[in-house]
Amino acid sequence: MVDAKGRNMKCLTFFLMLPESVKIRSKKSNKKGSPTNSKVPPVCYEIITLKTKKKKKMAAEIFPTKKPASTTTVQNYQQNLNNNNTIPATNWQGLYPTIRERNAVMFNNELMADVHFVVGLPGGTQRLPGHRYVLAVGSSVFHAMFYGELAEDKDEIRIPDVEPAAFLAMLKYIYCDEIDLGADTVLATLYAAKKYIVPHLARACVIFLETSLSAKNACVLLSQSCLFEEPDLTQRCWEVIDAQAELALKSEGFCDIDSQTLESILRRETLNAKEIVVFEATLSWAEAECQRQEMTVTIDNKRKVLGKAVYLIRIPTMALDDFANGAAQSGVLTLNETNDIFLWYTAAKKPDLEFVSKPRKGLVPQRCHRFQSCAYRSNQWRYRGRCDSIQFAVDKRVFIAGFGLYGSSCGSAEYSAKIELKRQGVILGTNLSKYFSDGSSNTFPVWFEYPVQIEPDTFYTASVVLDGNELSYFGQEGMTEVQCGKVTFQFQCSSDSTNGTGVQGGQIPELIFYA
Repeated sequence: MVDAKGRNMKCLTFFLMLPESVKIRSKKSNKKGSPTNSKVPPVCYEIITLKTKKKKKMAAEIFPTKKPASTTTVQNYQQNLNNNNTIPATNWQGLYPTIRERNAVMFNNELMADVHFVVGLPGGTQRLPGHRYVLAVGSSVFHAMFYGELAEDKDEIRIPDVEPAAFLAMLKYIYCDEIDLGADTVLATLYAAKKYIVPHLARACVIFLETSLSAKNACVLLSQSCLFEEPDLTQRCWEVIDAQAELALKSEGFCDIDSQTLESILRRETLNAKEIVVFEATLSWAEAECQRQEMTVTIDNKRKVLGKAVYLIRIPTMALDDFANGAAQSGVLTLNETNDIFLWYTAAKKPDLEFVSKPRKGLVPQRCHRFQSCAYRSNQWRYRGRCDSIQFAVDKRVFIAGFGLYGSSCGSAEYSAKIELKRQGVILGTNLSKYFSDGSSNTFPVWFEYPVQIEPDTFYTASVVLDGNELSYFGQEGMTEVQCGKVTFQFQCSSDSTNGTGVQGGQIPELIFYA
C-alpha cells in the first residue's frame, strides 16, 4: 500500500469480536463480481499503519509522562491502597503506558488475584490479595513457595509474624517499585524484607534507619541491628551510643532492649558517661524488665532480673559522693558489697570485688583548629557583649562536644561564655559556663552539657557571647577547609556574627568533637 507521498506502508487489519457467520459473509461479499450495494453487514475493523523502516521504541519512550486519567479511574487506582476489590474500568490497561504502571494497578487488588495472605497476629489480621507471578519475580522466597519443587498449591497463606503494614510496604515495592517507609513501620518492613529476601528494600530500610539514628533510638536500633545481622547499622549505633551515652541511657528506648544488648552496653569501654548515670539507667531497665516478666517491681526482683549484669556496672569508679548518695542507698547492693566498696574507696589494702574497678576509657575528643596564627597586644579584640559566630559543615557524622576559645591577652582572667549550636535557626545545644585563661595564646575548652549530633553536608552555626576581659587574642589566616583525621570541615561566614568573626579571622578557633 502506498500513501499520498509515495511511502510504502503496511496495514494490519483487526476484526474485533465478529461472529463467524459475519466473517464468512464478509469474505463472500469481497469476491470478484459481488454487487457493490450488497446488504451484507459491513465488517468492523481498525487499521493501524506502521512505517516499515522505523526503530522500535519502548512504551516509556513513547509516553515519557502519563496523561491524567479520568477522575473515576484515579479513584479506582487509589482504592488499591486499601484492599481494592473493585474491578478497574474497561480497557484500563490502555490508560497506563508502562508495565510498571500496569503492575501498580494490581497492587492490593482482587482483580486476577490467585493467592491471598492472612497477615498479622490473631485479632489484628488483614487479608491481602496477591498474584503469584508478580510475587515470584520480586522474591526468591515467593518463587520457591509458588513454583519450587516443594511448592504448595494453597489459595490462602497465613503469615502471623509480619505486621500487615510492613507486608503491604513490601508488596508495594514488589508491585510498584516504590519504597514507602515510616518511622513506625521501618523495623517491621526490614524484618519482612529479610524474611522474603528482598535485598534492595532491606538496604533502603537500613539507610532510613541510619539517617534517622539519634540518641533516643540508638539502643533499640542496636538491638535490632544485631538481630538482623546488619554490621554497618550496628557500627553507626555504637558511634551514637558512645558519643551521646548519657542521652542514650536516659532515653525510653534503653528500657526496651533485651538483656544481651544491655550487657554489651555495660561492657563498653568507650561509653562516654558518668558511672552513676549508667547505674541509674540500669535500674530503670530492671524495673521495665520486671513488668515485662509480670513480676512485682521490688528491689529484690530488680536484682534478680539483672543477674550477673550488675557486676558490669563499674561502681568502684564512681565519685565517692555519687556512690554514697546513690548506689549505696539504692538497696540493690547487698550489705557486704556496700561495705567492700566503701573500703575500696578508703582503705590502703583494698578488698577483692566482683565489680569491674577499672574506669572506662571513654572517647578521646578531637579538635578542629581553623586558624593558622593568632594576634595579640598590638591588635586587641573587644567583645562588648556581641555575638561571635561561624558556620561549618562536615562530610561525615560527628558529635560536637564544645568549642575551644581564646582568653585574655594581658594576663590571667576569668570569662563567662554562652555557647550555642544551631541548624537552620533551631537551637540544638546551648550552655552557659565559665572558664579561666592564663594569659597565653592557648585555647580553653568550653563544653556543651551533651555532645550534639552533626549530620554531613549541612551547615550548622556555632556562636559564642563572651563576657570578661575586653582585651583578647583572636585568630588570623583562617581556612575555609580543614582536614581532621577522616573528617573534612568547611567554614563560611555567618549572618549571626555581629562582632567581626568570620572565616579569615576572629573567635571560635576550635571545634571539639567526637568522630
